Amino acid sequence: MSKETPCVAVCMIDPRTSLCLGCGRTLPEIARWHRMDGAERRAVMATLPARMADAGLAPPIPAADHD
Repeated sequence: MSKETPCVAVCMIDPRTSLCLGCGRTLPEIARWHRMDGAERRAVMATLPARMADAGLAPPIPAADHD
């Protein structure tokens, strides 16, 4: 996917954490994504790796990284 979005096309919300299993965003963040400016998007994206780790969720391997 684009660098402007953390989406990896694995769109499922974890019921325990309310985070997307693919990208780590919340439903409100996903819904607002196209209305956010670039700075707000980058700020959210910067939190996603730690957010996923803190929730015990492993981010999926993007399709381009598969052999």
